[in-house]
Amino acid sequence: MYDIGMHDVPAASESRLDRLMACGDDCALFVDIDGTLLDMAPAPDAVVVPQGLVETLARLKHSLKGAVALITGRRIADADRFFAPLKLIAVGVHGAEARTVPRGPTSTLVMPVPGGLARAVRDMARDLPGVLFEDKGPALALHYRHAPEAKDALAPELERIVLRWDDFAVRPGRKVLEVVPKAHSKGTGLTWLMGLPIFKGRRPVMIGDDHGDEPALRAAERLGGVGLRVAGEHFRDGAEFDSPASVRAWLAGLSTGR
Repeated sequence: MYDIGMHDVPAASESRLDRLMACGDDCALFVDIDGTLLDMAPAPDAVVVPQGLVETLARLKHSLKGAVALITGRRIADADRFFAPLKLIAVGVHGAEARTVPRGPTSTLVMPVPGGLARAVRDMARDLPGVLFEDKGPALALHYRHAPEAKDALAPELERIVLRWDDFAVRPGRKVLEVVPKAHSKGTGLTWLMGLPIFKGRRPVMIGDDHGDEPALRAAERLGGVGLRVAGEHFRDGAEFDSPASVRAWLAGLSTGR
């Protein structure tokens, strides 16, 4: 059984993390990227991957016999770029993309956002200085970190546009609003991965920091595992980790058996 390094996490979290200690080698690890593994950045491509993190993830993949996956709102291609040469099992774009074996191909599970919807959202963003439009294929994102005051105008207008497309919904995040397929989420992605042979029979442990991670945190709990939260703009009280740095430190200890 691992000593998971309680000194690296808030003392109030020890009771929940005690549950994880019981998992030992029988757990399956699912981890969000932005705000969980990596510190938030001013723009999506400005994130920094700290030294040693790729090696930590590789050790965890080995010790858990491959039962490690990234659960992210980003495209899986972004994750591969950040964590090269490592290519883990992954769910991307809030459940709309999936890779079921390490280094395997990525499958897109839904069609791209309809052109009319994408154009309407892009045109709206163009009229709001500081708002960054991102086309993820099966989803769209409007980042307003550089213009937080734009949210009051952005949110209701985006909701109004998306109402015309029955299969899509607006999902809030950390200084971002995303247009995503209603039928998919990080929770559906985690649940689907848990049916694969490499994860089946294990206890899921999901770590996330944001609104979009909540379906996966709930899914992990529903499947007999643990949902662990990272404090930040969304989770403020009672989070198990106080920052991505504490997540990285905890995972490093877990990967080396300290």
